[in-house]
Order: sequence, then structure tokens, then C-alpha cells
Amino acid sequence: MTHSYKGKILISTPDIAGDIFSRSVVLVVNHDENGAFGLILNKKNEAMSEDLLEVFGFNVDVYDGGPVENEKIFFINKGEKITEDYSEITDEFYLTEDLQNVVTAIIEKRKDVSEIKVFYGYTGWSPMQLDNEVSRKLWTVVDVYNLDYTSATDERLWKSIMQNLGGEYLLWANAPDDISMN
Repeated sequence: MTHSYKGKILISTPDIAGDIFSRSVVLVVNHDENGAFGLILNKKNEAMSEDLLEVFGFNVDVYDGGPVENEKIFFINKGEKITEDYSEITDEFYLTEDLQNVVTAIIEKRKDVSEIKVFYGYTGWSPMQLDNEVSRKLWTVVDVYNLDYTSATDERLWKSIMQNLGGEYLLWANAPDDISMN
């Protein structure tokens, strides 16, 4: 491994179709010689979001972080840290699995729910797997993209980023979901 994609955004290319990664925007949280860990930012899970509304009594959007370990919950938090158990993503955002402290901070109004994004599962790659997928053009790597990782997003995020990249990406942004229909 000669470089790391940590902190970068991956945009799936049209070559990935028919699964959770189709039109995905992934934040790479960690990438080193042991592999990579990321979270899909734009795949909201409506059913889980409704379940949490019933549990907490307030609206919390839940996103499919990826197909690995779907029993695990992850939180991206914006701003002030509410737990000592975290991994820094940027100066403004960090990742934690500390459910108790996150929920307590929201209930006690020390943290607004809009400053938290909830994911179940994650996206993982074995050593060199992500590098190989990028070299095969399954992913487009976007260095620093001005994006609030805790904002509500949906499938339009993928298209918006593609349009902003311009060139051939503009063609991809306007392609149908199933490119064989083109």
C-alpha cells in the first residue's frame, strides 16, 4: 500500500449495479495495510428509522453503513465530543460506537440529533482490496469534498457529486440506474 484513502469519499461507478453499492457515496474512515473501513452516507433505511422513532420518541434517521456486521451501530458525531471512545475523521467529525453516551447526550439536550448520523453495519475491505477496486475503476476517489457527514442524504447525493465532478462523470450522473436500459 503506497497511499491511504482515509478521509476521502468514494463514489461508485456505474460498473457497480444491483447491490447496496450501486450509486453509493462512501466515507473512508480508516485505510491502512490491514484494509479499509467505511460508511455509506446516502442509503437511508426507512424501516430502521421508523423503529427508532418508536423506541426514542424522536426522529432519528438510520443509514445502511454497509453489508458487514449489520448488528453493529456506528455514529458520526459533529462538533463537541460526547465520549472518550472515538476515532477522529476530521477536526469537526468523529466516529463512535458508544450508544449509551450518544443517546444520553441527545436526551439531556447536550447534543442535537441533527449533529449525529446513525449507521448500522459498515463497508470493509481486506488488505489491498480497495486499492484493487479503485484501479479497476469501480470507485472514483474524491479528495476533500465539502460535505456535512451528519446531514440527511439520499440517492441524490451520488448524482450531485457526479455532476460537480463534470466531464464523463456528468454522463454517469444522468445515466439510468440500469445502464443496460440506456
